[in-house]
Amino acid sequence: MRQIIVAAILVISSLSSYAQTKITPDEAAKHIGDSVTVCGKIFGGKYFDRAENKITLLNMGAAYPQSPLTIVIDEAGRKNFTTKPEEYYTDKIVCVVGIVKEYKGKPQIVITKEVEITIQK
Repeated sequence: MRQIIVAAILVISSLSSYAQTKITPDEAAKHIGDSVTVCGKIFGGKYFDRAENKITLLNMGAAYPQSPLTIVIDEAGRKNFTTKPEEYYTDKIVCVVGIVKEYKGKPQIVITKEVEITIQK
């Protein structure tokens, strides 16, 4: 019986280590390389349709250029969205799931599917 309890505790503790960390946009820079859930307001966005790689950028936590976190949707990922993300998510509180990466000294999360960004009620 004691071995079962010890085994159960080990399983539960190992599962919790895989849980995603929930952070704010301001904390993103401290979590480069981490898989996180980050929730905050989208203050604006832009679709760079004339750029070579046609990316969409969403500014979370503040308006550009003070945004502490940028959500990036590449051209292939944008095709998985049923709306124009730069319009649909602006002025909404959302949660995004992904890995925080650094680009030119700023944190960003690249998403490729609508399920990776959810609007909070």
